[in-house]
Amino acid sequence: MIYLDNAATTPVRREALEAMWPHLTGGFGNPSSHHQVGEAAATALREARTSVARSLGCRPGEVTFTSGGTESDNLAIKGIALGAPRGRHLVTSPIEHEAVLESCDYLRRLHGFEVTVLPVDAAGRVDPAGLARALRPDTTLVSVHYANNEVGTVQPLAELALTTHAAGVPFHTDAVQAGGWLDLNVTRLGVDALSLSGHKLGAPPGIGAVFLRGRLVIEPLLHGGGQERGKRSGTENVAGAVALAVALRLAVEERAASVSRTSTLRDEFIETVLRETPSAQLTGHPTERLPGTASFVFPGTSGEAVLLELEQRGIVCSSGSACAAGSSEPSHVLTAMGLSADVAQTAVRFTLGAGTTAAETAEAAASVRVAVAAVASLGT
Repeated sequence: MIYLDNAATTPVRREALEAMWPHLTGGFGNPSSHHQVGEAAATALREARTSVARSLGCRPGEVTFTSGGTESDNLAIKGIALGAPRGRHLVTSPIEHEAVLESCDYLRRLHGFEVTVLPVDAAGRVDPAGLARALRPDTTLVSVHYANNEVGTVQPLAELALTTHAAGVPFHTDAVQAGGWLDLNVTRLGVDALSLSGHKLGAPPGIGAVFLRGRLVIEPLLHGGGQERGKRSGTENVAGAVALAVALRLAVEERAASVSRTSTLRDEFIETVLRETPSAQLTGHPTERLPGTASFVFPGTSGEAVLLELEQRGIVCSSGSACAAGSSEPSHVLTAMGLSADVAQTAVRFTLGAGTTAAETAEAAASVRVAVAAVASLGT
């Protein structure tokens, strides 16, 4: 099997697994308990928080552990919007993850917010000038993701944040897909809130984190014991937090070498697919894209049929977001970028990981040509 679906989830790093194992066995204490076992858990949690903060370039008190990227997005968007709203206006883009879009829609439906959805260009990028025009005196939050989960386009994040701050508005970014690849220093990025998911960068599912700048007033989603400094009640996942801290630290340390190697493989893969598969069309920005993402449409085929053909040949990939798998609707990302619904439904996404080899991408590219030809010959 050749696994090219790392945007959906990554293998758990051995280092992360080894770090968390003691906290699943002997070190099982509740970090809120005031005894030896609980204090040991609290120490591990505190050290994990400090490590994540160091990787993000923020203070430990600005890191809140969550169950994953979806909760991080929900807490940032709803928490900021309801905590100290300047008004009832939100700005986002049409190609965000559903966790962002549904959070904004919740605020619209139940709390009377108005949502402005910015257009994107054919490569999936938001124009900072368009963002500036959309901002109003009552805008309370802007949320634009760092990199797209389907086509891999990277946004001009620092410029978007600067534009937002010029109007005095907080800026949130969903950095779930960027976690293992791009600079996450929140000071350099200029963001006020940033969402992460552990299983996208080598930690197990079920753990995430969100950076919330200290000056922000946050309305919590979960109420109870007041854990996470009142921002997220519930007994913390100490083992998961430890694993996330290790995986994130290693991603930061290895980023330069990993990006260089993976980008080269990605570009070779894209070039081969476009050369040998006549119907293939690359989606997303040609250069400003995640190092591991290569997404195509194959007009005249069915994306799902191509996926099945590839899987029979041992190539594991996807048609887009794992969260929308099985949906009969065309990708909201691709249609927002100007593709027709019919063409959008021919999409196939390949996402390389840190362990992907040149031999694997070469075999995958050859398999794409055969799979697409097989599906096209059936008139699917």
